[in-house]
Amino acid sequence: MEWFGEWEDGKHQIPDTIRVRDYRGKLIVPGFIDTHIHYPQSEMVGAYGEQLLEWLNKHTFPTERRYEDLEYAREMSAFFIKQLLRNGTTTALVFGTVHPQSVDALFEAASHINMRMIAGKVMMDRNAPDYLLDTAESSYQVVSYQSKELIERWHKNGRLLYAITPRFAPTSSPEQMAMAQRLKEEYPDTWVHTHLCENKDEIAWVKSLYPDHDGYLDVYHQYGLTGKNCVFAHCVHLEEKEWDRLSETKSSIAFCPTSNLYLGSGLFNLKKAWQKKVKVGMGTDIGAGTTFNMLQTLNEAYKVLCNYKAIASRHMKRFTWPRSAERNLWALTI
Repeated sequence: MEWFGEWEDGKHQIPDTIRVRDYRGKLIVPGFIDTHIHYPQSEMVGAYGEQLLEWLNKHTFPTERRYEDLEYAREMSAFFIKQLLRNGTTTALVFGTVHPQSVDALFEAASHINMRMIAGKVMMDRNAPDYLLDTAESSYQVVSYQSKELIERWHKNGRLLYAITPRFAPTSSPEQMAMAQRLKEEYPDTWVHTHLCENKDEIAWVKSLYPDHDGYLDVYHQYGLTGKNCVFAHCVHLEEKEWDRLSETKSSIAFCPTSNLYLGSGLFNLKKAWQKKVKVGMGTDIGAGTTFNMLQTLNEAYKVLCNYKAIASRHMKRFTWPRSAERNLWALTI
């Protein structure tokens, strides 16, 4: 910004060669921040919803397989970034796929326009199709090397940042979670991005896979994957102790109302997040989310809050939930 003031006082500073656009009657706002989105799922928006686990196996995993092709990943990265920008989103926290080239393609595209992007290679070594798994032999040596290469190449390169990205606890073995922990210890200023307590069947599955842990969040916590710059998508069905731990560790939540409604996952308790002083950002969660538009995502958030209020008010004499337009805008831009 070179100058700020009244138009009449500053118009003489503009060269004749500069095109002037008149935006009177409109608002100029900061770019929107999408705190949870899957760029490889851009092409499957609107795929029949079902429930989370069925939806992953039927739609998501076959789509993500295509990103082993670098040229295809580059083509879709360009499309993805175009969709973000045309909807006013200038920063995004993004899932790639298990393929390192999917992350290279996205970061390459973002770097060309100096766009802020936080992304990472998805880590999965079990409970997914073989064609998307990090193999047991490569669980540490190869996957760790791939992640380190990506971190060294892209983290803090311009406005790019790297996120250690286990998809969610069911698709990472204890050995792979330990590898994620070692990566975080070696590169402490990287981000962590994963899913948490989106679906009740998912939560039960985690408890069966990690019986020695005290709940879903405890899996991440015991592997050192909570804290500042750790973002957990959804958090629809948290226990009280998990709310407390998110608050104590200063971890953050990505509220994804559109996808939570689309997959029937449940209603996020935003009031509880405020009470516990847990930071919350908004996420479109493309492709279970059905729009890149953050303002439309706020529209869906309003519906979630109204429905949560209607349900909660049956059991509480007073239930107030302030949600002003100003606070909505703040949630999209800070």
